[in-house]
Amino acid sequence: MKRWEVYFLLLCALSGFSHAAEAEQIPLHGDNSVGNAEGVPAIGAGGRKLHGKFLHITDIHPDPFYKVHSSTEEEEACHGGQGPAGILGAETSDCDSPISLINATFKWIDENLKDSIDFVIWTGDSARHDNDERIPRTVKEVENANEFLVNKFVEVFGKDDSINDTDPTNDFIIPIVPTLGNNDILPHNIMDPGPNRWTKSFLSIWRKFIPEEQRHSFERGGWFFAEVIPNKLAAFNLNTLYFFSNNAAVDGCADKSEIGYEQMDWLRIQLQFLRERGMKAIIMGHVPPARTDAKRSWDETCWQKYTLWMYQYRDVVVGSLYGHMNIEHFLLQDSEEVNGRSLNGDVGEFGRTALDDEMTIQSTVDYLSQLRTQWSRLPYLEHVTDSKKEGKDEKPKNPKKKKKSEEQKYYKKIGGEWGERYSVSLISASVVPNYFPTIRVVEYNISGLNSHLFPSSGISTNVASAGSLPSIQQKTPVKNQLRTKDSKNHKTKKPSFKSPLPPSKSSPPGPAYSPQTFTWLGYTQYYANLTRINNDFLDSGPETEKWHKGKHSGRKPSEGSRRAKRFVFEVEYDTRKDKVYGLKDLTILNWIELAGRIGKYRSCGEEAAHRKSAGEDDRLSAASKKQKKRESRKKRKEISKTWFTFLSRAFV
Repeated sequence: MKRWEVYFLLLCALSGFSHAAEAEQIPLHGDNSVGNAEGVPAIGAGGRKLHGKFLHITDIHPDPFYKVHSSTEEEEACHGGQGPAGILGAETSDCDSPISLINATFKWIDENLKDSIDFVIWTGDSARHDNDERIPRTVKEVENANEFLVNKFVEVFGKDDSINDTDPTNDFIIPIVPTLGNNDILPHNIMDPGPNRWTKSFLSIWRKFIPEEQRHSFERGGWFFAEVIPNKLAAFNLNTLYFFSNNAAVDGCADKSEIGYEQMDWLRIQLQFLRERGMKAIIMGHVPPARTDAKRSWDETCWQKYTLWMYQYRDVVVGSLYGHMNIEHFLLQDSEEVNGRSLNGDVGEFGRTALDDEMTIQSTVDYLSQLRTQWSRLPYLEHVTDSKKEGKDEKPKNPKKKKKSEEQKYYKKIGGEWGERYSVSLISASVVPNYFPTIRVVEYNISGLNSHLFPSSGISTNVASAGSLPSIQQKTPVKNQLRTKDSKNHKTKKPSFKSPLPPSKSSPPGPAYSPQTFTWLGYTQYYANLTRINNDFLDSGPETEKWHKGKHSGRKPSEGSRRAKRFVFEVEYDTRKDKVYGLKDLTILNWIELAGRIGKYRSCGEEAAHRKSAGEDDRLSAASKKQKKRESRKKRKEISKTWFTFLSRAFV
């Protein structure tokens, strides 16, 4: 056994928290019976009671070479020298996670979440970054890091009575669904179509998570799905490395020979199969479909297909979850931007460049500002009718004709009264403390599930093939913008792929649009304040260089430094109680309204320029200008608060 392997195993075995001082424990937020209107316990996988909550955890990045009180400078990367690297991590730096942080995180989950969640969504990047030339990553190290995290999940969620059970997918008390990150392979970002070394390796590492009937497709491309609530709800693991702009081994989703095309076709077939079974789906992956006017993280052809798929299966898909970017935010996909030329591979007109693999604080702010600019073009209504925002059917009292007309125009622009023109992707921040370690608990509606007794068994799935779905082979109605014009004879062409079937005209809006069973009600964002927990320094300001040395850069803990405090995750905010975002639930209409508010933000200079370009200042007297400013000040303050809250929460 090599030196680093011995070192890795020793570090993994050491928790080292017996010396830590006690701190007040923050209890898990919320009522465990949320979403169950009847008040009767619902039963989930393994015969467990459903709680209406699940855990999203991402970008853990364990580093077996991390050294406490080492340097956070780029050339050391918390592997040597002397500096501010704390016992539980070097917050706000680009160093990876010490094993102590991972042990503490899973210990906290065990003590505070284990008995109140129904399943786990684990969205990848489970090995350290390749950021130290003195210790280059190896295949064995990456595999060991992922095995280590699988074992942490076994410690917390493993069954006590599975010793003689021959089914490896029956080893957990709740389902756990993982996905590949761009740092879970070597070299990072680059993955060839399978079968390859990595699909075969993870087929073994994740043998406890991948259903037997999907092992073949996983070996081919690293994708699979698991029924987290049998016959009711499935989580789809997408291998987003085949969509990733920085993966030079593949080339999008337009050509039938591409692995991205194959994965999208697999997703189409399986979502149709779920529709026919009356099931719902969660979409999950590592790299999110980030796309602004200037930047993108996915190949454009893959983004186009994904957006079309989400639109056509809007009655099936409950929501989408991603990681990778280490910042908390959300994205809207606009189905009106889907067009035939791009779907068929002609994307030269867009000119978007790939997002940087490693983003600075400044480039991240620029990216979020680009999202804000994009959202400034969203249809916006000053006060969305309460009957829709709160999921009620009654109309507002004494509506004015003008207001009603404005609302009708607004709903027409967003795809109807439920906002079905759009879909949303939620990106959670990371465990690795580029800022502070975070995890997220999502609450969902379990009304109507109390009467279903699910079998006490391992992960179950029914997998469809193209031949098993005759309805998919029929001609599919295609939206006008999916047809492309031939420049020579001006005739229209159909897309060169099978487009998903839309929902039946009689189908009601899906859970992502209208409150019902499986609708996401809200989430609680947790963070661990490592500055206080490490207890080495008083707080200090951030820095903005490309390599994040951390806010304690250049400082060294004194000899006999104060003992670390007890590790806890605290509530940063709960969307169900948060007054700034004001999300009644996580249906699309609320996300559109929030994005619209964020998009309305303008700096004082931008506001003045906007008024001038609109000719407002020329038409008003001095007194009227003052009155106008007073009237808009309160509104501008509220909008500014929304934007700056969005910005600050991105960095946790």
